[in-house]
Amino acid sequence: MRQKSFSNLKRRKNFKLVRKNFLIVCEGEKTEPNYFSGFRVLKKVFDVIGFGANTESLVKKAIELRDNERISYDEVWCVFDRDSFPVHNFNNALLLARNNNIHVAYSNEAFEIWYLLHFYFHDAATSRKQYKKMLTDRLGFPYKKNDSNMYDHLLHLQDTAINNAINLLNSYAIHNPSNDNPSTNVHLLVQKLNENSV
Repeated sequence: MRQKSFSNLKRRKNFKLVRKNFLIVCEGEKTEPNYFSGFRVLKKVFDVIGFGANTESLVKKAIELRDNERISYDEVWCVFDRDSFPVHNFNNALLLARNNNIHVAYSNEAFEIWYLLHFYFHDAATSRKQYKKMLTDRLGFPYKKNDSNMYDHLLHLQDTAINNAINLLNSYAIHNPSNDNPSTNVHLLVQKLNENSV
């Protein structure tokens, strides 16, 4: 049996100690914060805040929090939906975020597409109202938007959701977040949090 060298063990141990400070600023006041607060992140700082603001306003709030806080965040994320806002609002928010080193986890049309992708690949345009019935059918109990246990309900299917989200984005020949309904890149934030989780 081959023995692991002390230097490899030491390197691996040191790697595990390096964790990032996250600030996640969400459009929703409960749905998204409840979900992301479920991650068991090893952290010095892991702040998840729901503001009830949308697109550009939310990105501006994230910039303000990042710049005014005494905490130094390694990564700042905004989580928002395309909803029915004018295209220029959504696109301006993406541009403002990119220009200010803010990461975006968006969903078109609603965050619930991320939940649905835990169960199967879904590429049909879907309204916010339709998601409730679809998720109720899949979950086996009534879907409640502000369920504080959604992370735990869906955790065992998370790898499926990540793969489905990637395949969904890849299904668009020319990717345009404001027009691609459905689409989401929430998996990018989920993967980052997983890298820093217990």
